[in-house]
Amino acid sequence: DHRPCILLTPLFAIHMVTPPTVRIIHSGHACNVEEERHTERVYTIREGETLELTCLVTGHPRPQIRWTKTAGSVSDRFQDSSVFNETLHIAKILRTQGGRYYCKAENGLGSPAIKSIRVDVYYLDDPVVTVHQSIGEAKEQFYYERTVFLRCVANSNPPVRYSWHRGREVLTQGSDKGVEIYEPFFTQGETKILKLKNLRPQDYANYSCIASVRNVCGIPDRSVIFRLTNKTASPSIKLLVEDPIVVNPGQTVSLVCITTGGEPPPVLTWVSTNDSLPQRSVVKGGTLTLPAITSDEAGVYSCVASNNVGNPAKKSTTIVVRALKKGRFWITPDPYHNDDNIQIGREVKISCQVEATPPEELTFSWLKNGRALRSSERMVITQTDPDISPGTTNLDIIDLKFTDFGTYTCVAALKGGGIPEISIDVNISSTTVPPSLTVPRGKSPLVAREGDTVELECLVSGKPKPIILWSRADKEAPMPDGNMQMESYDGVLRIINVSREMTGSYRCQTSQYNGFNVKPREAVVELIVQYPPTVEPVYTEKRQGLGRPVVMTCKVLRAHPSRVLRFEWLLSNRLLHAGAFDAQKDETEYTIRSLNRDGWGEYTCNVINEAGAGKCTFQVTGKAYPPEFYYDTYNPLWQNRPRVYGFKLQWTQMNPNAVDRIVAYRLGIRQSGIRWNCWVLGIPVDGPINKGELMTHNLTELIKPESYEVRLTPITRFGEGDSTIRIHHYPFSLPLFHCSFEEEPICMFTQDKNDDFDWTRHSAATRDTKYTPNTGPSGDRSGSKQGFYMYIETSRPRKEGDQARLVSPFFNVAPKNPYGITNPPAYCFGFFYHMYGKHIGTLNAFLKQKGQTTSEGPVWSLSGNQGNHWKQAKVSIHPTSSFQVVLEGIRGPGIEGDIAIDDVTLEEGECRDPPPTPRLHPHPPIYGCYASPW
Repeated sequence: DHRPCILLTPLFAIHMVTPPTVRIIHSGHACNVEEERHTERVYTIREGETLELTCLVTGHPRPQIRWTKTAGSVSDRFQDSSVFNETLHIAKILRTQGGRYYCKAENGLGSPAIKSIRVDVYYLDDPVVTVHQSIGEAKEQFYYERTVFLRCVANSNPPVRYSWHRGREVLTQGSDKGVEIYEPFFTQGETKILKLKNLRPQDYANYSCIASVRNVCGIPDRSVIFRLTNKTASPSIKLLVEDPIVVNPGQTVSLVCITTGGEPPPVLTWVSTNDSLPQRSVVKGGTLTLPAITSDEAGVYSCVASNNVGNPAKKSTTIVVRALKKGRFWITPDPYHNDDNIQIGREVKISCQVEATPPEELTFSWLKNGRALRSSERMVITQTDPDISPGTTNLDIIDLKFTDFGTYTCVAALKGGGIPEISIDVNISSTTVPPSLTVPRGKSPLVAREGDTVELECLVSGKPKPIILWSRADKEAPMPDGNMQMESYDGVLRIINVSREMTGSYRCQTSQYNGFNVKPREAVVELIVQYPPTVEPVYTEKRQGLGRPVVMTCKVLRAHPSRVLRFEWLLSNRLLHAGAFDAQKDETEYTIRSLNRDGWGEYTCNVINEAGAGKCTFQVTGKAYPPEFYYDTYNPLWQNRPRVYGFKLQWTQMNPNAVDRIVAYRLGIRQSGIRWNCWVLGIPVDGPINKGELMTHNLTELIKPESYEVRLTPITRFGEGDSTIRIHHYPFSLPLFHCSFEEEPICMFTQDKNDDFDWTRHSAATRDTKYTPNTGPSGDRSGSKQGFYMYIETSRPRKEGDQARLVSPFFNVAPKNPYGITNPPAYCFGFFYHMYGKHIGTLNAFLKQKGQTTSEGPVWSLSGNQGNHWKQAKVSIHPTSSFQVVLEGIRGPGIEGDIAIDDVTLEEGECRDPPPTPRLHPHPPIYGCYASPW
């Protein structure tokens, strides 16, 4: 068996439950990251680059991370949803994606941690020059003044600066008496206008406008050239088509637009009132072709010509597509008698209506029994005023006789043909009677069960039989199809998959059309939808230890009918208890007084009425909750031999006292990408586990640079509990340790108890107004006023030679073994320092190895004023056992000697491209003597 052996050694267990903290860092293509007031950071990026923001969180249990974006006061979810992972990645960012991004971390402890960063997207579009001219005639004098305005505009962020050139000559205000350059008050900073007064021959030239954002984000200047001549003129065009254009559906329509003037030559475009041109349209030059046109493509089409001189020219035409649709009729009995019936000797009017395009081409004709009918004294044919009832014709039959009974046909057509006619038949006879409407016996109220298909029915009689309109009678609500009304030709309203929300009153009424023009008849149908009880919880898990009580409660939220309810409790289909539901209560309860092994399983509570049953399900189990991996371990990795490494695995147990005591953990380890290479080990647990107790085991002999999947499963008397999986990646170039001192615990650094004074955590934003000038930084290493760093305060009572030492946490190189380490691993220890002031003393860095009683000299040292800048130090170290690093600041001869440090890192391997190493003092000055307490 060639599998490597993995040893597990418990180190310690401490209480560890911490609320979340959050910090945002960037790793994309930032131009600049700066701080604003109120602690908000501003991230500047060029349009088209990649935005990558990472939310670094601490806290246990592991916080859930969520990225959101806001624009102004309106929350805007980007990419269709919030991003629930640590890194927000937007490739080829657009200007519209700028704004404020929030990272929120929460783990249920305390308040959520929230940090924001404002993303400012920089861009510069090509500038556009537009030209306007004015010609004014002075009275009593015979001359014209011609003034030309050249306006330059470019979209940009940040605001753009403009400059004008005439040929190679730079134009500025006052450089030429015939030229003025100014910015209109209402667009200050967004445009630049060049005014040429009373044009002169030298004013006819090439003018270039250069737009610049001063090379921020590496954005180059952009320019545009406009040639001004004595022929420069605004565009004019002509449409070679009629207005309107009336066509039949299916015809191909071509619209031709030509330019008749304009310098520079105008650009022609076509637009439509329908927001966009039809998908099948073809534009070639000034010609727009619409093949096989449809009614939906009718509208106003405009040709627009633009050359940035004066106002664009626009000409429009209307395309009308012939159409006939929606033919309908109605019969009006004699209006002079209060009777809805048709009677011999009285008047009756037949009305016919269609929708016609264009309406002026609409013609009507009437037939009786298939033969043409002309207007006469007794048969009066009229056309209704189009403003009152457009597209309507009437046939008035005066003094109705028996011989007038028959079929009357209204025929609608358009002049010129090409469109099929619409014919509407109306039968007038002794059986032509107005409608009546009734609800069949037993059809109201109608009782149905949720999910059924129901038919609401109204019996309609009369001839002709009208259309029936269905609507809600009890409230203003849409019908099942979403409309406020539904049409029915047979009086039946069919509803598929009826729901409880559809319970109520429904009105059926006759339509005015295709029937008698009389007061609508109507009736009401009641619909009652029964549904099974709605209960909660639908499903829940009850975790409990043996010998403890378990209480299960099933609550009824609503049911119809609700008066006849009964319940039954079952365990795996075995009836435990049943009875009638108490009408005074809305819940039923079942209790296990002392849980035993036979009591584990799935319990169901069925609450039953006439429509069915609602079911609560309870899974009673002794399964332990999952462990929660601890991610905030400082220095979780260490090196053992060149090809292997170790990893400190830490976790707490979720709700350890909810079930029986956890007796062991099963640990599964699998090399990522290799299914068969898996190891399973048992970890015994001695004694009960407390909530928040941090448990630690070391994994050794892990192969570099492989990643591993770690699965941890708690085990109780019940058996296996819920597992937790963590993927551990070997951190190729990521720091094993990084501390920027942003949080109060300062990354487990400690103050040496045997020095003279302490380092101080500080930020420029909270600096005392009495601070010593001419020394110390004005911000942290990133330039932030709100960021924190560590420094030594050298004001009184400090004296020359006083020492302050800051000691890191222990870093493990390898577990103890009898063979020792023959090839010590290399680490790169780095930090930023700020040593500004005429009294700067010395900054030393020491390596302190475990078990070491005496100190060697510093691995890095620097003295004296290094300027008002943050600088980086890196040094390679080669420890042979667990170690700490110590940063020592030594006061110089005066108060202007503050020394600061920030961004301390420890990386695996030798330092790459380290900054120049300062010369170590062979004989440190007296105030630099280091009396080690080790």
